Amino acid sequence: MQDFEKLGVFYLGRIFDLEKGRVRDELLLYDAKDLTTHAVCVGMTGSGKTGLGITLLEEAAIDGIPALVIDPKGDMGNLLLTFPGLQASDFLPWVEPEAAARAGLTVNEYASKTAKTWQKGIAEWGQDASRIEKFKNSVDIAVYTPGSQTGLPLTVLRSFVAPSAALAEDPEAIRDRIVSAVSGLLALLGIAADPIRSREHILISNILQQAWSEGRSLDIQNLIREIQSPPFDRVGVFDLESFFPSNERLDLAVQLNNLLASPSFADWMQGESLEIGRLLYTPKGKPRIAIISIAHLNDTERMSFVTLLLNEVVSWMRAQPGTSSLRALLYMDEIFGYFPPTAVPPSKVPMLTLLKQARAYGLGVVLATQNPVDLDYKGLANAGTWFIGRLQTERDKLRVLEGLEGASQAAGYAFDRSRMDKILSALGHRVFLMHNVHEDRPTLFQTRWALSYLRGPLTRKQIQNLMAPQKADLAAQKVEIPSPELVEEAQMPSEIQPDMAKQPAIPSQISQFYLPMEASVGESESLVYRPALSGTARLHFVSARAKVDVWQDFSLVASLSGANTTTLWEESTPVRTESLNLQKRPYPHAKFSAPPESAARASSFTSWRNEMAGYLYRNQTLTVWECRDFKQFSRVGESEGDFRGRLAHLMHEKRDLEVEKLRKRYAPKLARMQERLRKAQVRVEKEKAQFGQQKVQTAVSVGATIIGALFGRKTMSAGTIGRATTSMRGVGRVAREKQDIARAQREVRVVNEKLLALEDEFQAEIAGLKMDIQPEELVLGEIQIRPRKTDLTISRFALIWLPWKVSQAGFVEPAFELKSPEN
Repeated sequence: MQDFEKLGVFYLGRIFDLEKGRVRDELLLYDAKDLTTHAVCVGMTGSGKTGLGITLLEEAAIDGIPALVIDPKGDMGNLLLTFPGLQASDFLPWVEPEAAARAGLTVNEYASKTAKTWQKGIAEWGQDASRIEKFKNSVDIAVYTPGSQTGLPLTVLRSFVAPSAALAEDPEAIRDRIVSAVSGLLALLGIAADPIRSREHILISNILQQAWSEGRSLDIQNLIREIQSPPFDRVGVFDLESFFPSNERLDLAVQLNNLLASPSFADWMQGESLEIGRLLYTPKGKPRIAIISIAHLNDTERMSFVTLLLNEVVSWMRAQPGTSSLRALLYMDEIFGYFPPTAVPPSKVPMLTLLKQARAYGLGVVLATQNPVDLDYKGLANAGTWFIGRLQTERDKLRVLEGLEGASQAAGYAFDRSRMDKILSALGHRVFLMHNVHEDRPTLFQTRWALSYLRGPLTRKQIQNLMAPQKADLAAQKVEIPSPELVEEAQMPSEIQPDMAKQPAIPSQISQFYLPMEASVGESESLVYRPALSGTARLHFVSARAKVDVWQDFSLVASLSGANTTTLWEESTPVRTESLNLQKRPYPHAKFSAPPESAARASSFTSWRNEMAGYLYRNQTLTVWECRDFKQFSRVGESEGDFRGRLAHLMHEKRDLEVEKLRKRYAPKLARMQERLRKAQVRVEKEKAQFGQQKVQTAVSVGATIIGALFGRKTMSAGTIGRATTSMRGVGRVAREKQDIARAQREVRVVNEKLLALEDEFQAEIAGLKMDIQPEELVLGEIQIRPRKTDLTISRFALIWLPWKVSQAGFVEPAFELKSPEN
């Protein structure tokens, strides 16, 4: 068995001899770092394109590289079908009864046949059950289904999160993100909005620009409000009403609200928020293959989701430090429609950004398609590797040749179009041409046998069954946190003193605001405002050891309704500062609950303000993770999983750097030894040629002498004797030539043995660099950083009124929502 478990390389298959039509023993090992310059996989149905994509992802997982997989057809869920036992019972639930019937077999017989096929295929390609087990243990695999509860639910509509600090420093990047994000949102409404001509697009873009420039994230609810009442009164040189009248803005807000309120759209609001770091790594830092299945969505929903997803990838990418090692993969199984040659759908802008810039951040983009004529080959000229399988039409071949030529020119390599044309015309099943700009010449290979069972697209029911254990684990991991008193739905009639029609008197120097309603009040219900305190503090966290020096804002809301003012802040609720979109006026016809008597004194508010500062100093800390093995600390706001993922990449970087050093050290030695081997082999051929020539000459000379002696004069002349003597000398030269060949062949063997020994020495040193530590196994410690007391300031402190609904029976429930900093 040949050794393919090498550091930083992917075992994709074996070299294919096109002339003889068979696979050679030589392995195709692909350098993982080459994927940082991206790859394109092209091939018609039945070419083996999906199998190649799955083997690529399997190899990345074994090497500890996480992947984000966009799956429009449902094929990539096959990565979950891994059976180390390779028993018929493993395959039985997944074989298709129709396929068994076509083969004239029962389902059980077909499962047994499939198991034997996989056992044979795995073995023929030098793999075994232990490698399947290794793949399963190396990575977590999850199938996410946005807008559906089939797999793990995933939502992108909770908010338009403000960009990271790194992205905020790039105005062009912000502009591109706004354009594609707004285009994706409007696509859900069936509005094909032009960023230059569409009023809807321009209005929402300006709203996002304003919010993000202030560091505010917007959720859909707040976006709807700001469409009705934008935070600006002019758009360009026109006043707002002239550009987009309020009644027409209301129509747009109603469309968004209807989309939000639609029962068929409810699943889009549920599930895990779209955070790329959390998708790529588990909370414990284990690398993940996150399969985003979008087969259940319609075309409009797919385009919108893919656009928003790619925008999030761009933002995440720009927040990462630069690297030359492969950090993660973005794989899209079918790019058709998302990256066309002429049209500019919303998805095209962020995809082009990734192809142009992701290399610097170690993000490899891999795009697959069976429709080469529908791709923007100018954009794909940024791809350094092309995997080309069997093509359907001559037109497809011409477009692929055009893309290959563009990629070669971009990399500064010569391109032999006629030779490439001949090769593409002769490709068969699972045979691919690899054109890698990092290699000297194109390579033909046949893909290895996949470790996963390639059964074809998974049904929604199958995805649901596969994800059921993970859903159960997630449910078990959730800790039940009692609802804060502020938003707890009352189970009994209110015992608070009777509500007043007029607002209670509060000292004039105290600021008062009103929290907006998030729920409507019915005809039989009344609206009552209850008093609470709201404070926003600025805290300064400093730790020289952990290299932390940051300022953070914290907001608390504490109820004053029936509260014990001595434990006011201990019972308070932390909230997201940007979610406190307070109003200056109450809703009409509302009643008010009376605050405690102490609220009539301005000194009480001063005391409450000071008590809030003391509470935050005592209780608010900043958590930082420490890994002593790597002498690394987590960044502020970095989760444990993200930190472990970053440590895993540091391991890859260190390993790749050491491998590169070894390569540079051994390269001259290997080159000299290979040159000696080449010269020795040339000498063997030369000696063989000389031996052949001398053998012919001696044979002719001896033959002539023998003929002359037998058929000439009966007595031998002096000339005949001379020729005989010369012939004997020729025989001696032949013997010497044989010895020369033997010596040359021995030299080849000796040099070859030395070369193999040098290569073994090189591989042994590389193997010594292998780190078996998994990121989730690294020991981390927590460091709690307290704020500096002298720097703690309260920037905003006010009395706020919270809207509650009260039924005729006196039952109360909140008509507002306070968003936790964790949400």
